[in-house]
Amino acid sequence: MTATVFPFPIIRRHGFIRKQASHAALMNPDAGVRYLQHQIDVQAETMRRKGINEDLIQRELRCMRRALQAEFAGNIMQPER
Repeated sequence: MTATVFPFPIIRRHGFIRKQASHAALMNPDAGVRYLQHQIDVQAETMRRKGINEDLIQRELRCMRRALQAEFAGNIMQPER
């Protein structure tokens, strides 16, 4: 028996995105970018272990990257958030 696994859209995980971007914003810019990439890599590996189709993983990672970048930029521009 085969089942198709669909991930919960990572873009809808606002708390996760906000937390990671806020944490990265506290670092120097290069470290913050590396930290966000690490978080993306961790999510990719987690989805692969769960058997999610690679095309879906790539779509989710693109969405995650855009969301993290937007939140990160907002944290840099408005640090008092």
